[in-house]
Amino acid sequence: MNDRTSGPERAEREELARLLPVPAERDLPPGRHLHHKDNLMRLIDQDGDRTTARPRPRLLRPAVLLPAAGLALGGVLLTTLALTGQDSTPAPAAAGTGSQAAAPRGAAVLLDRIASVAEKSDEQTVTGDQFVYVRTLQSGNEGEYGGPVRMSEPGEREVWMAQKPGPVVDEGLIHEDGRYYPITVGVPDGETPVGYPAGLNRPTYAWLASLPTDPDTLLRRLTTEITRDQDARDTPAEDRDPDQDAFDAIGELLRETVMPPKTAAALYKAAAKIPGVSEDPDAVDAAGRHGIGVARDDTRAGWRTAWIFDSTTLEYLGERSYLIRDTEMGKKGTPISKSAVLERGVVDALRERPSAGKPSAT
Repeated sequence: MNDRTSGPERAEREELARLLPVPAERDLPPGRHLHHKDNLMRLIDQDGDRTTARPRPRLLRPAVLLPAAGLALGGVLLTTLALTGQDSTPAPAAAGTGSQAAAPRGAAVLLDRIASVAEKSDEQTVTGDQFVYVRTLQSGNEGEYGGPVRMSEPGEREVWMAQKPGPVVDEGLIHEDGRYYPITVGVPDGETPVGYPAGLNRPTYAWLASLPTDPDTLLRRLTTEITRDQDARDTPAEDRDPDQDAFDAIGELLRETVMPPKTAAALYKAAAKIPGVSEDPDAVDAAGRHGIGVARDDTRAGWRTAWIFDSTTLEYLGERSYLIRDTEMGKKGTPISKSAVLERGVVDALRERPSAGKPSAT
C-alpha cells in the first residue's frame, strides 16, 4: 500500500520525523510508548485519513520509546526501526539461566494451576481470512518524557488483528478515542511496502498453535527469536536482559490475542522457569477487578509488572505496573499503567464484534 502524500507535503512530514528528538529510554511503563506514538502520528496526519498505528509492538522492554525515524517515512511504519529498543540478550540455553533463582515456589505453584485451567479451555477454530478481536480498558501515564507521571482515566480500546499467515501490510484496525486507525506495517521496498509475516511480532492463532508445548523448548524458542531481533539491530550487550525480556515477551503474547489452550499452558509453565518471577497477592486491573498477580521486578528500570488473574477462576484479567523505588517518574508505589481485558473473540470482518455479530456502521 502506497502513501498518498507526495511532493512538499511528504517532504514536510519526513522533515518533521527527522527533527523530532529521540526520547530517552526507560521513561515509560509497558505499552505507553504506543500511546505517545499514536498521538504523534495523529498530529502528523491531521486529516485522519491515513494514520499508521500499531497495537503494542512486541518484544519491547517497558519504557522503550519508538525512535522518531521509525514513525513516518512515506506513511509506512518501519518495522525494523519501530520495534527497536532494549530487548533480550543471547542466552546460552534459555531464559532463566541468570544468577537469580528460578520463580519462588509460590509463584511456580500458582502458574502451574493457571496452566492447568488454561489447558482445559475451549479450542477455537480460526481461519486465515478471519480477525481476532480484543476489547480492553487501558490506563497509563500522561507525564512528560523523563518527568513525573500521572495516571489517565481508563479508556476503551478495540483491536482487530488479521490472521493471514502473511506477509501482510494491512494488519488490522484499532478503535480508540472515538476513531478508527488502520494498523499498517511493513518495510518499504521501493514504493511498495513488504508486509510482515506471522510470528512473535504478529502472533496469529495459527502461529501460536505451532509453538512447542514443552516449556523448556518454548522458552529457548522465544529466547532465540528475541536474540535474533536484537542481533539484527546491533543492540549493545549492556542493554540486554534475557530474563526480563522473556517475561515481557510472554506478557505481550497474553494481551491482545486469542490463545490456543495448549500454547497458553506452555507459556505459563515457561514463565515459572524465569528467575525473579513472584506472586503479587492483591492486584487490581483497570476495570477495578481484584485478582492475584504473577509479577517480575525490572530492577534497572525501577518498576514491577504483574499479570492479573481472577483469584477463583484463574482467568487472565489484565496487567498493571507500578514503581518499586523512587525515580524521576515518581515515588515508590506510584501506578504507571493498568489494563483489563473485557472481551475476546474471533470475527469475520473488521468492525464486527463478537457480541453484536455484525460490523459497525460508524
